[in-house]
Amino acid sequence: MEVTTRATSRRTLLRSAAVIGGALATHALAPLGRALAGAPAILKPLPADQFVDFGTNAEMRWESVDPRRYLTPQSRLFVRNHTATPTIDATTYSLALYGDGLRHPRAADAPLRLSLRDLKRLPRTTIVTTHECTGNGRSFFATQQGTPASGTAWRLGAVGAVAWEGVRLRDVLRHVGLDPAAMSVQATGLDADYVTGGVDYGAIRRPFPIGKALDDALLAWGANGEPLLPDHGYPLRLVLPGWVGVASIKWLGSLEVSTTELTSPWNTKWYTIDGVPLAENPVRSAWELPWGAQLERRRRIELTGRSWSGAGPIERVEVSVDGGDTWAPARVRRGRDRGWSQWSWTWSRPEAGSYELLARATDRSGRTQPALTPFNPNGYFFDAVVKHPVTVV
Repeated sequence: MEVTTRATSRRTLLRSAAVIGGALATHALAPLGRALAGAPAILKPLPADQFVDFGTNAEMRWESVDPRRYLTPQSRLFVRNHTATPTIDATTYSLALYGDGLRHPRAADAPLRLSLRDLKRLPRTTIVTTHECTGNGRSFFATQQGTPASGTAWRLGAVGAVAWEGVRLRDVLRHVGLDPAAMSVQATGLDADYVTGGVDYGAIRRPFPIGKALDDALLAWGANGEPLLPDHGYPLRLVLPGWVGVASIKWLGSLEVSTTELTSPWNTKWYTIDGVPLAENPVRSAWELPWGAQLERRRRIELTGRSWSGAGPIERVEVSVDGGDTWAPARVRRGRDRGWSQWSWTWSRPEAGSYELLARATDRSGRTQPALTPFNPNGYFFDAVVKHPVTVV
């Protein structure tokens, strides 16, 4: 994938004007969230120095990350849309709950409905998570391993650390009543139905086990102390900490609670490897540098980066500038809650020339980034050590 540095596109400028003109302020242009015909896929501005614009998706540029800032502002957070960002009226919004897994079963056409006001009456909490697209790093299957995969050619910028504010799903389920035999929960979004190859797969939806629902799942209405932006799920989204991004359904419209295992195309056709639905994200690392950066030769060059894992905290980070023949420890600062860890490393007396910077992390469960990631056609879970080119001049 070639990262360009073009000026902000006309499409982005038009999108910015639409946002400034009131899309963010009113959220009232479409009932219960179906995308507006002809509306841009992403509503927030996508400046070219901060994002790689893929049309329906947008990747954060790592060189735009401020090493002094831990959380990723919503304005800088990557966007992954299957269709287009809907505009939802929060004043008429309600979350539908149904299924035979509720204490008092409800049919899909006669759900129990909770407004935002109802949800905000329940105990609130804030949790920091590393939020990441399942295909983050996909482009390296082609450029680094010679095995191209289908899908958006992300480098490593489909990720961010966010402090989500909301109510734990377990508190909601206890409030409405849960059948002890409940096994599975399916979350469905309010964005437009997903149509590809002439097939309408319906609303974006994905199930998860009741164990995850009762553990750390969150229904979030805020991010980093602010209301969610439309592109990130306003007015309510699901957050499944540590799990693949697709599982954290945006613009949450309904939750089906079932006593049987639920399925959808998003855990049977897509977001699987060898037929196994993907859940917990792997370990990854990224340097806070432009791709192909030119570094001025000095006695000491201070470099920074971040590492993260769906399984928990990062225990250590090692770096190499000689192709992995030798490794040196980086200085790691512990992350917040389920968020990433920041690290730094001092390069002493580098010689002029071309290099590939390597960084590999190990998480608390003992998982370490490998040299190679086994190929899968959709390019999920690229967790190998990335070779980041730089030149010392």
